[in-house]
Amino acid sequence: MNQDVFNKLIEFVIDKSGVDDEPINKSTRIQEDLGVSGDDAVEFILAYSKKFNVDVTNFMAADYFEDEGGLRIWYFLKALLGFSKTGKILTVGHLEKGIHAGRLDEEVINRDQMVL
Repeated sequence: MNQDVFNKLIEFVIDKSGVDDEPINKSTRIQEDLGVSGDDAVEFILAYSKKFNVDVTNFMAADYFEDEGGLRIWYFLKALLGFSKTGKILTVGHLEKGIHAGRLDEEVINRDQMVL
């Protein structure tokens, strides 16, 4: 069943990000690798919440996603220097943890091992 959930998550990520030309795995970063940011990030998280019945009321999107203003220069610097403006990274693996926990927040994201 876990693989089925993960496969549905991958389908969702591809659909909502529009990225289907690179492999997506648990380490794939939502903003840095898939380019989801700003208003698109909010829509992405809300759609994720609805599709997988995940409570995102305590998820601080601004900690994980850049706004759309000035984004190109940050992508250039990220690629050149390897850092993120926000400092926090959200991955597909974190989203999977949120599905199993029924919520997405700092505690779930920072868990070392998924508790089912």
